[in-house]
Amino acid sequence: MHRRALLRSALGATLAATLIAAPSTDPSQFGGRPLDVEALLFDPETPVGGNPKGDVTIVAFFDYNCGYCRRSMPALERLVREDGGIRLVYKDWPVLAQSSVTAAQFALAAKYQGKYQAAHKALMSITGPVSVERLEAALKATDIDRKRLGGDLKTHIGDIGALLRRNNEQAEALQLPGTPVFLVGPYKVAAALDYDGFREVVEDARNRAAGK
Repeated sequence: MHRRALLRSALGATLAATLIAAPSTDPSQFGGRPLDVEALLFDPETPVGGNPKGDVTIVAFFDYNCGYCRRSMPALERLVREDGGIRLVYKDWPVLAQSSVTAAQFALAAKYQGKYQAAHKALMSITGPVSVERLEAALKATDIDRKRLGGDLKTHIGDIGALLRRNNEQAEALQLPGTPVFLVGPYKVAAALDYDGFREVVEDARNRAAGK
């Protein structure tokens, strides 16, 4: 999917300005809920990939049961690797099923042993609806210490739940229609993109930042 076909909308001057201004905005501007931009971009509990000092930030909202998410995330992560200047913020937003919540909990628990991205990649590779059996098989194929994973999940379940609630509040404040959604600089992309689609919207974000 290329730029002219993107289901994309500019978040507009309000959000663009808040990225460099105060950490919260008028609730009336975002569906009646306040948007804490600092938490959106820099929540210390949120997994981050790519270049932490990149010139373009992509915030990805996704669900492990979302087929469009599964289709688009490998292309996005390829671009992050090859570009070298993208900071990728992972927003687990499990909205499709209870198994989505379970998958997100396990992925976020893997963060405590430095294996979030390994868990994320494995869970995104599941075909069909997420089930306990498929979840366990996907994680078994990684180098994640599953005994520690279970312990970390039990120990940190409160923190993980709080993070998922914050992600949901941000999605509601942004009035996101569902998954996937990618915030690329000042743009909101509610579509499953291929590699070229991501590359083009990142180029647009850079050009806009440069005033082109």
